[in-house]
Amino acid sequence: MSPNEPPQFTEPWIDPLPPSAPESAPAPTPSAAAPERQPTEGDSRLAELEARHAELSDSFLRAKAEAENTRRRAEEEIAKARKFAVESFAESLLPVKDSLEAATAIPDGTKEQMLAGVHATLRQLSQALERNRITEINPPVGTRFDPHQHQAISMVPAEQEANTIVSVLQKGYLIAERVLRPALVTVAAPK
Repeated sequence: MSPNEPPQFTEPWIDPLPPSAPESAPAPTPSAAAPERQPTEGDSRLAELEARHAELSDSFLRAKAEAENTRRRAEEEIAKARKFAVESFAESLLPVKDSLEAATAIPDGTKEQMLAGVHATLRQLSQALERNRITEINPPVGTRFDPHQHQAISMVPAEQEANTIVSVLQKGYLIAERVLRPALVTVAAPK
């Protein structure tokens, strides 16, 4: 046989599937095929374990779905909190803005009236900041310098202990115990 010739098969082709039974032939019954087996202790244990498995699978799927729903609800709440976080703060600043607008609407107010209005507006602003947990950092003279809340602008010779505050140039602010802006201070130089 040459390499270019197709191979010749000599054996007849055999169908691996048996011919289907005629439809009129009755199907064998289980009792005729094998004698009926009595359930054993192993069979009842297997049925019990299968039922327990189904129960645990159902409980697992329910717990997984509940955890996923809880996670999704928490993400939605976080997104809402981020979106509306400044709403309370903005609402507390609106009276301050109203007071400033009222002050500018009076063109011929006396110096005393304007000063009284500024003080009232400053009180409103301070109250709004306090309601939103924003507090001042205004250390008294002689307080030990704290690099977590103070920013030293310069060191000056002073008649007080070294590394203590000589003066506050600009107040700092905390928001919920976190430094929003450090206080700008001058510090006593070492002697």
